[in-house]
Amino acid sequence: MIKILFVCHGNICRSPMAEFVLKDMVKDAGCEDEFYIASAATSTEEIWNGIGNPVYPSAKAELKKHGISCDEKRAIQIKKSDYDKYDYIIGMDSMNIRNILRIVGEDKDKKIYKLLEFANSHNDISDPWYSGDFRTAYDDIYRGCKGLLQKLNSVK
Repeated sequence: MIKILFVCHGNICRSPMAEFVLKDMVKDAGCEDEFYIASAATSTEEIWNGIGNPVYPSAKAELKKHGISCDEKRAIQIKKSDYDKYDYIIGMDSMNIRNILRIVGEDKDKKIYKLLEFANSHNDISDPWYSGDFRTAYDDIYRGCKGLLQKLNSVK
């Protein structure tokens, strides 16, 4: 089983969008039992008294436009132990990567990536929390997830 953790700052917009986009893709491909897919935050800003906030309404609405549900998802924070638990830890932007490394330590097994690397780009996925552009974030996330799934299928 391939274990993938998507990470963004708060785990209420980009990383849950990526989690549920990839879950939808592997379900459509008939290989969902080959993957464990989750998402987390680098910060605790969206977690109060141990309870994470749900996916931001605009992110949830963008997923819904594409027939994807994320109803039960709540924000959680990445932990140092997640480095050993996951095969791929995928950040949405360069700041996420720096914060992931701050939390987990060095990337000795080369499992930390930026999502758009899988779409042959070094660009960041802009944060729709600030831009308000959930459509572009979705499109970039979709491209990254599609490239990731193609890579994973080619190494099976």
